[in-house]
Amino acid sequence: MSLDIILKVNNVGKQYRLGLVGTGTISHDLNRWWSRIIGKEDPYLKVGEANVRSQKGSSDYVWAIRNINFEVKRGEVLGIIGKNGAGKSTLLKILSRVTSPTTGEIKTKGRIASLLEVGTGFHPEMTGRENIFLNGAILGMTKAEINSKIDEIIDFSGCLRYVDTPVKRYSSGMKVRLAFAVAAHLEPDILVVDEVLAVGDAEFQKKALGKIQDISKGEGRTVLFVSHDMAAIQNLCSRTIVLKNGNINFIGYTSDAIINYMTTDDGNKLQLNNRQGSGIVKIVSIEIFSEHSKVNILTGQLVNFTFRLKNNNGVKRKDLRLDFRIDDEKGQRIAWLSDFVITASQKPETIVNSITFQVKKFPLNKGTYYITTYLTAGGTVADWIQNACSFSVVDGDFYGTGRTPPLNQGKTLLNYDII
Repeated sequence: MSLDIILKVNNVGKQYRLGLVGTGTISHDLNRWWSRIIGKEDPYLKVGEANVRSQKGSSDYVWAIRNINFEVKRGEVLGIIGKNGAGKSTLLKILSRVTSPTTGEIKTKGRIASLLEVGTGFHPEMTGRENIFLNGAILGMTKAEINSKIDEIIDFSGCLRYVDTPVKRYSSGMKVRLAFAVAAHLEPDILVVDEVLAVGDAEFQKKALGKIQDISKGEGRTVLFVSHDMAAIQNLCSRTIVLKNGNINFIGYTSDAIINYMTTDDGNKLQLNNRQGSGIVKIVSIEIFSEHSKVNILTGQLVNFTFRLKNNNGVKRKDLRLDFRIDDEKGQRIAWLSDFVITASQKPETIVNSITFQVKKFPLNKGTYYITTYLTAGGTVADWIQNACSFSVVDGDFYGTGRTPPLNQGKTLLNYDII
């Protein structure tokens, strides 16, 4: 490994046999042992299926992760994202040496501290203070080194009153507070953080995320960060890995990784049949037309959002209400449009089969956005579709000056003058 590379993962895979320990039979265990003795490949590594949790497989063997290759530089914060069951936790357990890989190897420089599950590494009968020393000893620190940090750890955790109480009396949030404080302050070279921070309250999450930034930027240590919070991933990570069915689906800049994660998805495809409501009126298609393009929207151009309806029950315009919101790739709401606040041009007694919203000067910056619709008929929810479709916005000359605002300065552009 080069001097800058602190972690190298080479062709790592982890195979399990479902429901059993080992291969499950004496004959299979003997075959595996004999292959190892004579220097041949494990015969059961040639079988096994991809880790697709929503499908029934034909093999007893499954690859939780397979063919994982990447490098991490010193001081880098690497994000790891993916759906539940994609292999994120398995990968982190291998990196933390909680379990060993079936194939491949991992090369590291320095100490690794991990925060994988609530209470991991804590002895429930020991006090919080005693567990701090236990964790430090596991990391290879001397008692003097731990003593020099213990006041800072206790203060950061916010558990001063209960630090001499057995950990088994702690709530899950208190365990996470203390565990993160221990892992972050005992100066590991690599800090591995799974999505356990979701257990803590908002105040501690903010504090913990700030500490992760300090660890990487101020102290030059490496962090591997797993989360379903896309805003946190975007703010903390320079690069991100997207795992899908146990394989790396994408690795690169975080903004590109988030778009990949949101748009390449088996279980939650952006489609019109993922809906709730009575169905008395249904949205059958959404057409988005820019002034000069049917593929991409240009910032600053006229845009029409047309919702085609299946209205076999003859519901009149006056009894319909359509709202839709626009979210960014992190799921944060950017805009809300509704015919509740602006009167439609269609006559109230008309039986309508489409509703069009027109934005004369589209004010969103470059990026990918998602539409969620909410259609009511006579005050009752008729069709509510989460993430019904997505669309892309590309750079346009919103201000007519030939200059485009930086993406990191905001999603929404305001039309203003300087006088």
